[in-house]
Amino acid sequence: PLTLRPGRRGRQVRVVQIYPRLPQDTAAYCPLQISGGDTADAVIHNAVATLGLDASQTYSLLEVRKSSGEERLLETGDCPLERVLLWPPGAQRWHPQSQGHYFILQHQQANNGGNQAESSIEDYDDLCNLQTVTEKSILEALRQRFYKLKIYTYVSNILIAINPNKFLPLYYNPKYVKLYENQPLGKLSPHIFAIADVAFRAMLNRQVNQCIVLSGESGSGKTESRSYLIHCLTALSQKTYSSGLERTILGSGPVLEAFSNAKTAENNNSSRFGMFIQLNYLESGVIRGAVIEKYLLEKCRLVSRDHKERNYHVFYYLLVGASKDEQEEFHLLKPQEYLYLKQVLLNDEKLGQEYKRLHQAMEMVGFLSSTKKHIFSILSAILLLGNVTYRLSENTGVLEVGPDEVLSTLSDLLKVKKEQLVKTLTKRRVVTANAIVVSQYTLQVAPTVRESMAKSLYSALFDWIILHINHAMLNRRDMEESVSCLSIGVLDMFGFENLQTNSFEQLCINYTNEKLQYYINQHIFKFEQEDYVSEGITWQNVDYTDNTGCIQLISEKSTGLFNLLDKESNLPKATDETLLDKLKQQHQDNPFFVPSLNTELTFVIQHFAGRVKYHIKDFRQKNTEHMRPEVISLLRSSERSFVHHLVASSPEALFRWGVLRATIRILTVFKILGRQRAKSSRYHFKSSTSTQMLVHLKSERVIHCLFILQFIHSSMCPSKNLMDLHSLRHIVALAAHDRTSKFIFHPHRQTKPPTVSTQFQASLRKLIETIEKAEPFFIFCVRSNAEKKELHFDDELVLQQIKYTGILQMVNIQKSGYSATYTFKEFVEKFRMLLPKGATVTPGHITELFERMELDKTTYQIGKTKVFLKEKERQLLQDTLNKEVMHHIIILQRWFRTCLMRLHFLQNRDATMIIQVAFMVNELRSRIKDLSPTESIFLTATMQFRDTIKGMYSLQPQIGYKDLMKGYQNKVNTLAGSTKTEVSLVVNLFQSVLDGFIRGELKRGESEPAKVNKRISVNHQSQNYLVSVNYHLNYSYILWLLSSCKLICHKKCLTKIITNCMTRCSLHFGVQVCVLTSKANPVPKVVELLLMHIELNGLYTEGIYRKSGSTCRARELHQILATDPEGPCLDNYPIHTITGLVKRWLRELPDPLMTFSLYSDFLHAVELPESAERIRAVYQKVDELPPANFNTLERLIFHLVRVAKEEEHNKMSPSSLAIVFAPCILRSPDVDDPFLGMKDVSKTTRCVEILISEQFRRYNEMLQSIQELENAEALAVNQLKLKRQNTVRENNKAKGRCIIKYDLGQAASFGHLNESFYVCQSGWNNPLMLDLACRLPALEQENSDNENLDSLSSMSSDSLEDIQGSLDSEGQ
Repeated sequence: PLTLRPGRRGRQVRVVQIYPRLPQDTAAYCPLQISGGDTADAVIHNAVATLGLDASQTYSLLEVRKSSGEERLLETGDCPLERVLLWPPGAQRWHPQSQGHYFILQHQQANNGGNQAESSIEDYDDLCNLQTVTEKSILEALRQRFYKLKIYTYVSNILIAINPNKFLPLYYNPKYVKLYENQPLGKLSPHIFAIADVAFRAMLNRQVNQCIVLSGESGSGKTESRSYLIHCLTALSQKTYSSGLERTILGSGPVLEAFSNAKTAENNNSSRFGMFIQLNYLESGVIRGAVIEKYLLEKCRLVSRDHKERNYHVFYYLLVGASKDEQEEFHLLKPQEYLYLKQVLLNDEKLGQEYKRLHQAMEMVGFLSSTKKHIFSILSAILLLGNVTYRLSENTGVLEVGPDEVLSTLSDLLKVKKEQLVKTLTKRRVVTANAIVVSQYTLQVAPTVRESMAKSLYSALFDWIILHINHAMLNRRDMEESVSCLSIGVLDMFGFENLQTNSFEQLCINYTNEKLQYYINQHIFKFEQEDYVSEGITWQNVDYTDNTGCIQLISEKSTGLFNLLDKESNLPKATDETLLDKLKQQHQDNPFFVPSLNTELTFVIQHFAGRVKYHIKDFRQKNTEHMRPEVISLLRSSERSFVHHLVASSPEALFRWGVLRATIRILTVFKILGRQRAKSSRYHFKSSTSTQMLVHLKSERVIHCLFILQFIHSSMCPSKNLMDLHSLRHIVALAAHDRTSKFIFHPHRQTKPPTVSTQFQASLRKLIETIEKAEPFFIFCVRSNAEKKELHFDDELVLQQIKYTGILQMVNIQKSGYSATYTFKEFVEKFRMLLPKGATVTPGHITELFERMELDKTTYQIGKTKVFLKEKERQLLQDTLNKEVMHHIIILQRWFRTCLMRLHFLQNRDATMIIQVAFMVNELRSRIKDLSPTESIFLTATMQFRDTIKGMYSLQPQIGYKDLMKGYQNKVNTLAGSTKTEVSLVVNLFQSVLDGFIRGELKRGESEPAKVNKRISVNHQSQNYLVSVNYHLNYSYILWLLSSCKLICHKKCLTKIITNCMTRCSLHFGVQVCVLTSKANPVPKVVELLLMHIELNGLYTEGIYRKSGSTCRARELHQILATDPEGPCLDNYPIHTITGLVKRWLRELPDPLMTFSLYSDFLHAVELPESAERIRAVYQKVDELPPANFNTLERLIFHLVRVAKEEEHNKMSPSSLAIVFAPCILRSPDVDDPFLGMKDVSKTTRCVEILISEQFRRYNEMLQSIQELENAEALAVNQLKLKRQNTVRENNKAKGRCIIKYDLGQAASFGHLNESFYVCQSGWNNPLMLDLACRLPALEQENSDNENLDSLSSMSSDSLEDIQGSLDSEGQ
């Protein structure tokens, strides 16, 4: 069977074996070709038709798996190809019953029909197909699909994904990416890979940026969906030879999840920050870079959280997975010993595996081992900060910090002085224009400082990781504005949250979801309906929930919650109570704001997803939370440069300072070396001792010098993986919207750092502007239950999400709306070939086209400037356009071939005239010359012999072979006279001519019975077919169309037809290769027969595969070979008819010789840059072909090598053969769009040329090896013969001359001239003669005299004994 095609365009196909389990006798198995869109019902129908079963019976299809030992019944809508993809690789390619994975066809059991009646609603892949659209029907349809493990459902081009809280291998098999590749949305079952593929194709086809928006509340599976999207989009771009960029992008996912995801009450892997990843592509679809933007990392989780929740994953990975050496190096404790964790971990084995996975992912994004150690040291320090305690001294009342061992460990991890660390944790430093004021923190404020330091340090570390991941994914061409770039963005923002205690973070998260919901409403409802109204088409408005009021409540410039919060944060005496009072006073009449009725410091906001109560506590503090200046000063004093990068306010300035510092150090080292050299020269040291001077320096300084040299060289000549100032500035600018503020003391600073809410709103506005420039695709993720149970569907929770996301309104507008919209100009440009010639951009011509195609008027509308179509009608238009394009292509091909034939005719005519003139001149010159005696005797004797035969023809005498030869020999003896030495040569020459004539007569006699003019009953059934032939006169012919074989002829010509009517399908043409082969015949008989005939008779024919044969003769031979390959005599047909039939056999294969499934792989192999890699990749894919295809392709390529070997005669080079055979054996699987197949012509031709050229090279090498062996054998044989003959000459010196004459006579009779000649030479002293004897094989005749006589004995009147006696006497 065919393996799955991973290629770029077309449909995926495979041949599977269906094993019948039926009472009647049937075939062992039924091979069927299926594609990704074929359902079980369609496969059963095809199998029943192929096996010739009773179609009135009901059958079912079962899948057998060896692992589970059960037979699974496939429903009518299931896709068998999806099941095959889950089998082991060996069973996928070829699945006999012995391997335990196969399909069974059996009669439908009586109780099987009841299962389908259990569900009250039919299982629809698209909710728009529901008969009645209500919230209840939508809920029931989603529930029914969910329990069938169908978690994805379409709403037109919108995807709904329900989180099963369980990994489903059925959905995320890597081969599913190839299955959904280049498939229209809705053709296969709903899947997230389908959305990714459609977005990728839309980007390439329309050359417009795309964006995939993930929406849903926390725990709905957005993080996993984002991961699958990134995997699919990177896999789709891997079409040519590329670098490890895809590996870097995939490695960034686990790193970010470890540092930003945590277990919450709603989700075990909740993403605690918003992320927008933008994948940049070349116009060809090859990925060239990516950028990650983060939004609002939840820092408060680091120091406090609910008891059911956990801290970030990375802390647990490190504590459980670290080795003993790492635990000692990073000073790690047990998880329950950290105040910031306070948890006992249960699944240690899984956490240890995740730690290893994190290490691998960090290496994939370019983190060195030293960098990973620095990161883990910072993480250990952050955890230890939570163990720092405060107390007031009983004697002095001074704030003291401890324990001492924790402070010592922190000092070692951060590489700072312990005294300065204690000062930072206990004292506040205020710098004014006149003085510096140092004050002690109170016992209540000091823990807040400690927690602020931990949160700031973790946030800075996360910013640094994002920056360096972006640099690893950076393509320097992205920094050039002149380079065109396409992109696909994936937006995964934090889900809507309503916790027991909601604070400032939840307000920012829910505000983001409000903005996202507003964006979705705009594109799904508002823009589309406004377009309908402005175009004046008939439309009934669909209402939807508008959340503009809630957004204005939060972000209004003067009165919004964020604005009031910023104002209150700048007041020194403001408190949480004053902030809440201002909010109540400003928005007491706002319907979206509900103040608390009791003394509790809370307020309620009516969001689109429900009411959420927020606690006002710490709003002001969290809004102004920045990295404290004391902490920045402490970390900048660290001895570790990595810590400096974390707290750098300007990474560009730090980079420039590093380069300058390295330059100063290197100059200093050079000066020291110079002084040392000058000093050593005073003592008359030799120059060879210069290396010893380096030994006198400190070894550490020398090593540092060499490192700086390498750093400076890297900065001056940046490679692809090294950072320079230009690339650093570009990356920093991309992430500047959400970086942690890092400001130190400055007495004259006039501007304050922006608040968190201000910075967050600015970054969110930038994000909305980015995605508004792209075409959106929406994926709505739905949480199945609140308890995180596996495969549990909570009706109430899902219904609540259906309501607030507006899925009911989405179904209504998508069902009644129009998915395809074109302006008049766009429509005319796209479908011009379907419109009349000269059609203008007016609705009249468009309406005429729709009426001519008989489209339902309810499926389209024509507005003022646009055309609106349903998806089904758009696809119908596209299919009609493709057929029209193919028709025009065929016409162009005909005209082009006509021009080529005319050109070739003129060239051949001119060449013929030149050849004729040259031949005439040479003929005149040759006649002037005297003939040799042998030639003169042969010509004269032959002419006289022909005259004698002509005179005897009327008598029709019975003349035997012996009499003919004897009469000719007497005539030659008479003409030779005394020159008897020429007689034997002339007789042998005539004998060879006569043998050739007799063989030709035998062949012609064998072929004559097929031409007997007898009327044969051909059983043709005909019908009248009227054809008007308008040439000079206006009249009509009545032609007969033969209904069975589709042959058209005049009624008077019907009696002259000699071919039988083919009333059934061809047995040898247009069927799978595997059906025509067996162990005895690994290559189909028709192919072997045709190729063998061509190799025997046509290798020297010019243009053997370029020129076409007679169409009538080809049709006649095709009808005979279709049922009986051994029936026709191929010698009766022109060689070009035979070669044309070879190409026709290959073209009519349902699946080409180089299968559809490997079509894209062959194209990818051709695109590799190195020749050796291309050859290796092509042969690797050839090895993956099914056995029948492989054997047939091997035989065909060997045949083409033999044809190319005679290029001097037939003018067919490997490239010419590849041009001819590439469309026959490596066809594009995309038959719907002919333009796509034409783009790959050069690649397919190159692939076939590689096979022919490589086999040609191997063929020549093999022949050379055989020639060398034959040379060695000939040399040994000749040397033995020479020794034997020398021995004979020594014993018979007197008879040496007679031996020479005898040998010459034998050579003249039997063709061993060279052997006898060289044996009779004396000495073998000439090396050239020795080499010539080794290289020339023995000159033997094609058939000896005895063989000729045996083959023609039936024509002779004498017995075999008489013929043999005559031959002996003649030799004597």
